[in-house]
Amino acid sequence: MLDHQQQMTVLDQTKTLAESALQMLYAAKEGGGNPKASHTHDAITEAAQLMKEAVDDIMVTLNEAASEVGMVGGMVDSIAEAMSKLDEGTPSDPKGTFVDYQTTVVKYSKAIAVTAQEMIGFQIRTRVQDLGHGCIFLVQKAGALQICPTDSYTKRELIECARAVTEKVSLVLSALQAGNKGTQACITAASAVSGIIADLDTTIMFATAGTLNAENNESFADHRENILKTAKALVEDTKLLVSGAASSQDKLAQAAQSSATTITQLAEVVKLGAASLGSDDPETQVVLINAIKDVAKALSDLIGATKGAASKPADDPSMYQLKGAAKVMVTNVTSLLKTVKAVEDEATRGTRALEATIECIKQELTVFQSKEIPEKTSSPEESIRMTKGITMATAKAVAAGNSCRQEDVIATANLSRKAVADMLTACKQASYHPDVSEDVRARALRFGTECTLGYLELLEHVLLILQKPTPELKHPLAALSKRVAGAVTELIQTAEAMKGTEWVDPEDPTVIAETELLGAAASIEAAAKKLEQLKPRAKPKQADETLDFEEQILEAAKSIAAATSALVKSASAAQRELVAQGKVGAILANAVDDGQWSQGLISAARMVAAATSNLCEAANASVQGHASEEKLISSAKQVAASTAQLLVACKVKADQDSEAMRRLQAAGNAVKRASDNLVRAAQKAAFRKADDDDVVVKTKFVGGIAQIIAAQEEMLKKERELEEARKKLAQIRQQQYKFLPTELREDEG
Repeated sequence: MLDHQQQMTVLDQTKTLAESALQMLYAAKEGGGNPKASHTHDAITEAAQLMKEAVDDIMVTLNEAASEVGMVGGMVDSIAEAMSKLDEGTPSDPKGTFVDYQTTVVKYSKAIAVTAQEMIGFQIRTRVQDLGHGCIFLVQKAGALQICPTDSYTKRELIECARAVTEKVSLVLSALQAGNKGTQACITAASAVSGIIADLDTTIMFATAGTLNAENNESFADHRENILKTAKALVEDTKLLVSGAASSQDKLAQAAQSSATTITQLAEVVKLGAASLGSDDPETQVVLINAIKDVAKALSDLIGATKGAASKPADDPSMYQLKGAAKVMVTNVTSLLKTVKAVEDEATRGTRALEATIECIKQELTVFQSKEIPEKTSSPEESIRMTKGITMATAKAVAAGNSCRQEDVIATANLSRKAVADMLTACKQASYHPDVSEDVRARALRFGTECTLGYLELLEHVLLILQKPTPELKHPLAALSKRVAGAVTELIQTAEAMKGTEWVDPEDPTVIAETELLGAAASIEAAAKKLEQLKPRAKPKQADETLDFEEQILEAAKSIAAATSALVKSASAAQRELVAQGKVGAILANAVDDGQWSQGLISAARMVAAATSNLCEAANASVQGHASEEKLISSAKQVAASTAQLLVACKVKADQDSEAMRRLQAAGNAVKRASDNLVRAAQKAAFRKADDDDVVVKTKFVGGIAQIIAAQEEMLKKERELEEARKKLAQIRQQQYKFLPTELREDEG
């Protein structure tokens, strides 16, 4: 019995038979051969029936296995007998011509191939069905365990089901690999090449940072021959890969594995060569690594095209795609070889880098213009952000065209490659967002193409200037850069159209102000909830008690918290009204002023929230007996002062007769009233405490004089501390308000 599934079935059924036999023995032992023990008879009968069913199941499985083995044996004998007839030679009297026999052989050969594929298809189908059943059992056991998490038997069954599902997955994969070894090898090779591309991106970052250093003082000449030899080997592997699409799966698998191995070796030797150039020339290192990265990307596309064209007829569209990918692969390998030869030539390496960048941008544009939908989408602001790279690269390209210095050209080539690739990727991902209309998408794709074509024209003109640097050729640089700038402007406007009317810029000062106001309101509400949970200290009742100062203080603090919460919400509404009226954020020329106003509003809102939080803490400490009434009074006055600051900040630009400003003024008045109530309550508590403090005056003359001197000394010390505290408060306020707009400072003064 060779089939693994049959072995597992027989083992499971054998286990079931043994368990049922054990259950039968237990039931028989319970009965003990006593005909009067009728309560055990049903259990014995049930156990016997289960054991009989288990025996029947295992007999059916064994009979099926035996018949299959016998059938397979007969088939093997039949094939062996047919093969032995070939050794007997050709019959003396053939009953047909060669063409007849040729037709018959071709027909049966195709039938054998079709049957083999059908067998693999049947195997895949049955194993996928088994996997589905296994997943059902796994989900059922997981549900049972969720109902009863402590059941150890269910846990064990769940583990067995998970193990069975894993095993069935491996069987499905093996069946798929048996059907298409070549395409599976292409998938594996493509994954390996993707890893190489990611590794090269990391190496570029190290090189850009100036940390890609040579080992053992090697020179680039030590690696040049190895790079050229490995690149030529990759070209041969590419030819085998293209031809493998039309040949057998085994040859395709071999070609895919060989190409993945060779590109790995080539990437390693190129990285060593780039490191040998030294970290003092990072731009040249990046040029070399970009060249091998282009080769790796082309190989990845070629492997994908080969996988899609495998076993397809010659006139299939996928074959044309394969030819195009092979052409790009050859172009990029040739570009790598040219770069390797020119990398140490300071007079031409900038020109070579620019040529490679132009070719790379053309390939990126081809991918951008394809109908392939990107796997993920991005936001319009991401697309806008990527256009900044195009603007920087354009300025650098114009500067390189004017200077004609190879170092400037190399830097331009490296920057241009990344800027254009990022812009095209972000543009396509943003345009294919589900919320973007067809019209806006078409505009975005059109202006993305226009921007790239304009930039390509600029780079090609810079390349022309490098070959013949004359003032006449440098003159059109400004016009070419304007074309790129115009396309970038159109691209930004299209991205703005993608946002819709409800989109807001998270970096807009007015949006930040509204967010801060809402955050301040939330923090004040949280502080108010803490106050709700506070209760005065329990203390013995006195006969003449008429007023509970702690309860009055607590209620006043709660009123202030509620009033400041309403105040900040009203300020948020007023700020939104100003934005809606166009008084804030509508005119670009006033952007700096609006930003200052927003900063002032944010500062005032934060001060209100902080003062309210301090007030709640002081009230809590006062009620618990851990703080003085003076601290509570100071906290209440700070709430009133910060409230006035917030009102001033809103009044700078607001309409005094608007509904939002009336609500804001009413909320401010409520905060002031609540603060005054708290101050009065705290002052009463402080005066009462002062009245309770009795001063013991000494009767002796000398002791009385000493007591007076000590009191005067303490008074002078307190006055000096008061003066220092006032200076400190003035300094703190000066530091807090120095960044506010001028009108706020004047009103504050």
